Amino acid sequence: MLRLAYRADTAVLALEAYAERAGAALACAYSSSAEFDAALIAERRAAGIYGPKRRRRQMLATAAGIAAGIAVVIYLVV
Repeated sequence: MLRLAYRADTAVLALEAYAERAGAALACAYSSSAEFDAALIAERRAAGIYGPKRRRRQMLATAAGIAAGIAVVIYLVV
């Protein structure tokens, strides 16, 4: 009977230890949502998500503006 109580106590202690570890695993590494957002944006910038699209859009807009200007000049000359 004493052996069964010892096993039960051991099982309870092990269960408590597992619960503490699980709670620590679910804890957030960031102290605020602003810190999390800053880290997320920095990670995405490092991956190149934000950079090239803006440059492509600016180049396409510039090219479209130049093409429209040339078309207007040609229309006025002819």
